[in-house]
Amino acid sequence: MHILVLGGTTEARALAESLHADGSGTRVTTSLAGRVAAPRLPPGEVRIGGFGGAEGLAAWLREHQVDVLIDATHPFAGTISFNAARAADQAHVPLLALRRPGWAPVAGDDWHFADSLEEAAPVLPGLGRRVFLTTGRMGLAAFAGLEDLWFLVRSVDAPQPPHPPRMRILLDRGPFTLDGERELLRHHRIDVLVTKDSGAAATSAKLTAAREAGIPVLVVRRPPVPEGVPVATTPAQALAWVATRV
Repeated sequence: MHILVLGGTTEARALAESLHADGSGTRVTTSLAGRVAAPRLPPGEVRIGGFGGAEGLAAWLREHQVDVLIDATHPFAGTISFNAARAADQAHVPLLALRRPGWAPVAGDDWHFADSLEEAAPVLPGLGRRVFLTTGRMGLAAFAGLEDLWFLVRSVDAPQPPHPPRMRILLDRGPFTLDGERELLRHHRIDVLVTKDSGAAATSAKLTAAREAGIPVLVVRRPPVPEGVPVATTPAQALAWVATRV
């Protein structure tokens, strides 16, 4: 059995590790987009780079005799998810989406919502002047016109222009501690946090720190999973689904 995992997330790596270690002889290939300079590689076969759209992915599925396709990409990697749905349909390969649950506000949170980075940008001036931007290095062009605001931008790799003119870059990779996030907010005098609803505990400490500090949080909603694609929320659920395909 050959399983292709569209990866790049902690859940994808955990799934590949479990599939590789189950002793069944399953062939596991993990595909990474190649946007991170030094990714954490999972066990098994790894390919890096795009497929050339839905048609290219469908051709790869046929050529490499893939039996199961699992989309375990980042919740905001919308393009590859819709390409995966079309490719799986064209190649007649079962598809599962592995998506960690999103975050939900609790008592004391001051959350505001937007459907995209472009929609979030004009909302920011009404929420604060010193922004902790944790949406990654992609999409900073949406905030490039906000010349009166100061940004602390945290990402794994350095962002490229266009980006906000008043900006400090913090290169770091989670998981992040609550004490560390508290100190960042205090030291940089942050008065608004911007985040994507990526979910996961590894990066949720910033939400607690913002709540404690009374700082508003601007949350970018995640795009939907393509219609008709079944969803697992944990690697264990994905493993159980794969077992039904053997």
